Amino acid sequence: MKYKNNQSVLVVIYAENTRRVLMLQRQDDPDFWQSVTGSLETDETPTETAIRELWEEVRLKIEAKSTALFDCDESIEFEIFPHFRYKYAPNVTHCREHWFLLAVEQEFTPELTEHLAFQWVLPTRAIQMTKSPNNAEAIRKYLL
Repeated sequence: MKYKNNQSVLVVIYAENTRRVLMLQRQDDPDFWQSVTGSLETDETPTETAIRELWEEVRLKIEAKSTALFDCDESIEFEIFPHFRYKYAPNVTHCREHWFLLAVEQEFTPELTEHLAFQWVLPTRAIQMTKSPNNAEAIRKYLL
């Protein structure tokens, strides 16, 4: 079994025209709403991971030099929820997550490949929706 890397990215997408945040409903936990996330692949930088995950999860193509993708230059360590730990090597309990923001001009309909549903919501609602304290904190810190 190939285990997930415990280095990941969080990409909070927001629409400039409405100031709303895109939230995605997980397939493996339908009560869990989140922003775009994903683990770094071998020899991948956090920025490269963010660009890849945007394509994989919502089919949004971002150029490497895009100024719309903002590296918050912030990362946090958090405890992996117990019900997701099976994806990681034995004894891995924590993950380091690198934060990004992506400004889009207007809301779009994402092509979902890894999630059940999406909603565009105000930042305060997005904070309430997510089970992830770090996702909530990134939204609170950068969009409120």
